[in-house]
Amino acid sequence: MVRWPESFGTRFTVFVDTEEEFDWGAPFSRDGGGTGHVAAMPAAHGRFAAHDVPLTWLIDYPIATCPRSIEILRSLIADGRSAIGTQLHPWVNPPFDEEVCIHNSFAGNLPAPLEEQKLVALTQAITKAFGIPPLVYRAGRYGIGPHSLATLARLGYRADTSMRSGYDYSGQDGPDFSAIANRAFRTGPGQSIVELPLTTVFTGALRRGGARLYRGLGSVPRGRGAAARLGMLSRVALTPEDMPLDEALEAARVAVGEGLRLLNFSFHSPSIEPGHTPYVRDAADLAAFWRWWDAMFALLARLGVAPASLAEVLDAACGAAPTSASAAGAGGL
Repeated sequence: MVRWPESFGTRFTVFVDTEEEFDWGAPFSRDGGGTGHVAAMPAAHGRFAAHDVPLTWLIDYPIATCPRSIEILRSLIADGRSAIGTQLHPWVNPPFDEEVCIHNSFAGNLPAPLEEQKLVALTQAITKAFGIPPLVYRAGRYGIGPHSLATLARLGYRADTSMRSGYDYSGQDGPDFSAIANRAFRTGPGQSIVELPLTTVFTGALRRGGARLYRGLGSVPRGRGAAARLGMLSRVALTPEDMPLDEALEAARVAVGEGLRLLNFSFHSPSIEPGHTPYVRDAADLAAFWRWWDAMFALLARLGVAPASLAEVLDAACGAAPTSASAAGAGGL
């Protein structure tokens, strides 16, 4: 586990899954890959900058090879605090040697050589476009696999943020993160990779039961919905996408109150323009999206939680002494 230095304080990050536009309700396809929403990025970036919040744009192959997207993103990271990272959508990332299906949409399910070839192609495209190699990775659909970390280490990555605390995708042949806590930890060959899990908080009277209780409720018809309505247990991810504001604010309060030192927020880039994701379908949804962030940033400021850039996180994590999982309370936040 990473023990953050006292000087780091309690911080938060915002990672953006920066990806092509596609139909979320349709089967995976190599076709499409529109990037028109990128034109809305400067205005969106400005809204975060108004709160002094840097963004880490985790870009995939269609974005990394689109000249207009590259031009816009170069201007955004010129603020000196925002950064570019990597996100792999295997179905739109060469080489195209696998069948397009749900199983293979998780990059970690691919044969190790093919996953590596796709990561090499994407890393090289990003390095060519921006002049610097990316240091942080997220597998699309959180699809990290048994060979992913070793490949990342060979390619010079320093951090991964593919693990979504408290979530289980094994029903779709994906990974199971239900036992992954929110705290950052070292992993990979020689513990060379810092894992920054996406933050998920269990709230309610039975929140100590966490992922295990939540899993059990899944086997009871309407069990999870009933537990949430009764205020007994809710699973809340720190994202404006499908997470009600009141619940997200309570989750942030719980996380900070229980000592989590780094809160990891996330959203998908197409959500900054209506019509591309199920979370932002129209102008009203987009207005709610921005109200969510404004209210969250106001709460975090009151709680003394400051934004952190990727560089600040890596510097603090790599300079921090490791601690044991038991000492850090790995089973909780």
